[in-house]
Amino acid sequence: MKGTGMYKTIVVHIDGSRQQESRLRAAALLAGAHGAHLVGAAATGVSWLDLALLSGAASAPVPVADFDELRETATARLRQFEEQAARLGVGSVESRLIEDAAGSGLLLESRYADLMVLSQDPRPAPGLPLRARGMPEHLAIRGTRPVLVVPEDYRVQVLPGIVVAGWDGSLQALRAITAALPLLAAADSVKLVLVNPDARSALHGEQPGADLALYLARHGVRVEVVLERTGSTVGNALMALARDSGAALMVAGVYGHSRYRELALGGVTRELLERAPVPLLIAH
Repeated sequence: MKGTGMYKTIVVHIDGSRQQESRLRAAALLAGAHGAHLVGAAATGVSWLDLALLSGAASAPVPVADFDELRETATARLRQFEEQAARLGVGSVESRLIEDAAGSGLLLESRYADLMVLSQDPRPAPGLPLRARGMPEHLAIRGTRPVLVVPEDYRVQVLPGIVVAGWDGSLQALRAITAALPLLAAADSVKLVLVNPDARSALHGEQPGADLALYLARHGVRVEVVLERTGSTVGNALMALARDSGAALMVAGVYGHSRYRELALGGVTRELLERAPVPLLIAH
């Protein structure tokens, strides 16, 4: 793969969780395809506010000994990452210890990367705190780089293969599709999917999807416009098409709401982030 439309710096979140293996495989595969520098970023989980309290307050939220242990744990995870990346054949690897909370630390790292690679959110469960969820959209909405969200059961397969890209005429969807261009141009085929486009006719014009398909074709993308008219949700329609077509990648824009409203309404963003059957590239 040659050219400037590539991801040259890819950051993968390293946290020692059971989901880490699948996202590292996906990140390594893309790093190899793009000749990219792969950065493993591990956070101590202690924010700058916590550090300030550590140095100046009697009732610090994290004892100094515990903070040292957090740092040692993150450092050990980064050593394991380097070994795993080498086994996966990545040629250019770097470890970064983030002495901050994961959300803010990864947001800073994203400024100097082309792509962030994280895992799919845990499924909703009784007692699961909100802070354990929402990292992918946090980075996509508050950052400026696309985020690749990898399911836990992802296994090495050709990326991008067949791509299902959701298109609803919004700026968010356009930004996601534009951010995915390096993958779309390399894909076997791209299904540009419009779900119930008649409901947003003012955004789509007389031939829904035609203008964007022409734009993508000029970038060398093998694109097919798919009009889905269904009584199902947009998220379910996109995921069903991805499964039926054997897609290896999905692309979608994300929409920012308050956390409570997003969970309460169960929007397209939440559906895809929780249940997309294949890696999902998102942007805001």
